[in-house]
Amino acid sequence: MSVVWEVIQNQILGMQWLNELLGLGLSALGLDINTRIGGSVQFFLYDTIKITVLLCFLILLISYIQSYFPPERSKRLLGRFHGIWANIIAALLGTVTPFCSCSSIPLFIGFTSAGLPLGVTFSFLISSPMVDLGSLLLLTGIFGWKIAIAYVIVGLMIAVVGGTLIEKFHMEKYVESFIKNTSSVDIESPTLTQRERLIYAKDQTFSTFKKVFPYILIGVGIGAVIHNWIPELWIETVLGSNNPFGVILATIVGIPMYADIFGTIPVAEALLSKGAQLGTILSFMMAVTTLSLPSLIMLKKAIKPKLLAVFIGICSIGIIIVGYLFNTFQYLFI
Repeated sequence: MSVVWEVIQNQILGMQWLNELLGLGLSALGLDINTRIGGSVQFFLYDTIKITVLLCFLILLISYIQSYFPPERSKRLLGRFHGIWANIIAALLGTVTPFCSCSSIPLFIGFTSAGLPLGVTFSFLISSPMVDLGSLLLLTGIFGWKIAIAYVIVGLMIAVVGGTLIEKFHMEKYVESFIKNTSSVDIESPTLTQRERLIYAKDQTFSTFKKVFPYILIGVGIGAVIHNWIPELWIETVLGSNNPFGVILATIVGIPMYADIFGTIPVAEALLSKGAQLGTILSFMMAVTTLSLPSLIMLKKAIKPKLLAVFIGICSIGIIIVGYLFNTFQYLFI
């Protein structure tokens, strides 16, 4: 069974055969893949093709699942639960919704204006960009199933705990009045045929891919530079075990950036190969996807500064705690 799973992880999800094929092709063209330039070209082509193929397949699959959860149905579903169960369902719902924080904010506003508890909508807002079904499979192909599952679990935990804390603080008055005063019109979604669901999934695939592909190229490019040009000693010094502030630094650096999880994975892959600690890398990924500067600017239009500060504080503290925990128990995953 372990042999079968290894084949799935390495050859199907990880596409190691593609890396070997590209190496042979580049060598046949006269490019030495053992040099920095050759290695960078191989890394860039391999990760770009691999992530593109997996991403398109995953978006198609997840978009098909999303067709069963339009906003109206999602609101009704969330309205049936109360207490921490509502936060858990909201966090789980976030795994089959938009792939980046900026895309999640309009849904967050819609849920809030519909009268759903604020903590529940924040659990959704945290989970949606940080964790999704696509990231689980893609992380499995690159880092292995232990790290992938652990990442998803801690991401959901941050979403549930963060939303629960915000609910306990009773911060509804810090939501902008135009959202609270918006009348929610609950329109019954038409029943889609299988053909319509497939068309919807195809359209979502093209639309989402066009949005995220530039960030994939940027992420793979940065990963190629880290992988082949930056000495391991530098990475280990800044993000390795000898720097007790590596997790905090990675979280702070990640916040101003904007990318979805698919754009951060090649950077994380390169950092891990250079000796950066696992928890530090995961903190960087979570900060980029959840607390990106553009999404915070958008969110500021919907909530007042005090609530925004609480949201940033809860997410940052949660991400940092997760980072140090993973660094401490890294030996269990690698």
